[in-house]
Amino acid sequence: MSKRDYYEVLGVSKTATEAEMKSAFRKLAMQYHPDRNPGDHEAEVKFKELNEAYQTLSDAQKRAAYDRYGHEAFANGGAGGPGFGNDFSDFMSDIFENFFGGDARARGGGGRSTGGHERGSDMRYNLEISLDEAFHGKTAELKIPTAITCETCSGTGAKAGSKPKPCPTCGGAGRVRATQGFFSIERTCPNCHGRGEVIDDPCSDCGGAGRVTRERTLSVNIPAGVEDGTRIRLAGEGGAGSRGGPAGDLYIFLSLKPHPFYQRDGADLFCRVPISMVTAALGGEFSVPTMSGTDAQVKVPEGTQSGKQFRLRGKGMPVLRSRDVGDLYIQVVVETPQKLTKRQRELLMEFDQECSKENHPESSGFFSRVREFFDGLSGSS
Repeated sequence: MSKRDYYEVLGVSKTATEAEMKSAFRKLAMQYHPDRNPGDHEAEVKFKELNEAYQTLSDAQKRAAYDRYGHEAFANGGAGGPGFGNDFSDFMSDIFENFFGGDARARGGGGRSTGGHERGSDMRYNLEISLDEAFHGKTAELKIPTAITCETCSGTGAKAGSKPKPCPTCGGAGRVRATQGFFSIERTCPNCHGRGEVIDDPCSDCGGAGRVTRERTLSVNIPAGVEDGTRIRLAGEGGAGSRGGPAGDLYIFLSLKPHPFYQRDGADLFCRVPISMVTAALGGEFSVPTMSGTDAQVKVPEGTQSGKQFRLRGKGMPVLRSRDVGDLYIQVVVETPQKLTKRQRELLMEFDQECSKENHPESSGFFSRVREFFDGLSGSS
């Protein structure tokens, strides 16, 4: 029976790039893999055919020879026949990962260690702090319920005077081997769950887990300048490892409480300050408290409009792990007087009668432009 064209096997054109061939091989290899088609001889044959085609076309020299001579290039014991190269091993790792949810390359000697020494789980703690605490920094006392090593059995999980023994199912390896098709696959031992040990007489305090849950207090340093969402990692402060394994890590996620006066954007602070109409017209001065505890003076020039922003350099938040400091931006909002007395109304009306276009250049200019716009429309029609 003559061999099919390798490009036809992979379903690609002769001008296909390496990436296109790799993608095609991945898709078809997963489709015809023997583990997905147990007992299907035709799928096994197609899988071998795919491997042979990809091994040839993924090698530049072999591909050039195949393009020139076809299958005859490897008919007499050439180097292009079926085999398992490095690229194929990488693909099988990817395929196994899709099948079993893990890294196939790690299954040969990684993952869970034998002897039951498992690393403890990582933990997360959400901590809310104020803007003032983020500005100055603080030391927080946290009470965290966590798994710690059982003192009764010293983490072995076995009752005093006894100890774990090798798992009879896997012989202490933590893994068992299963053969499907022409592949031999290792899986986690179902009896000891990968620990490699079993306990006949478990500790009465921890029930054989080697760990118990206790509440403990930790002191955590919150540096100045932290932002909302900052993560602090405390190595080895997570859950205790099983049967003498290393502890996991503790991750503290910070969130900032809303401030009644300031809004924060990175290291800069923003706030809105209302001023009177008289202050805006005649000019004046006001003070605002800063995060450092001192007051900053803001000078309002004559004729200030609502929305005007003033920048106070170096009055914002400190930058984390830096000597830099952000700025404080003050936006003034001119407040219109309300609940006027009769005399106040008379004074404002007298003021309005004395005003000219020079006193209100923006509004006068706006209405002049509007009038010109509509006059132009009337003339054109």
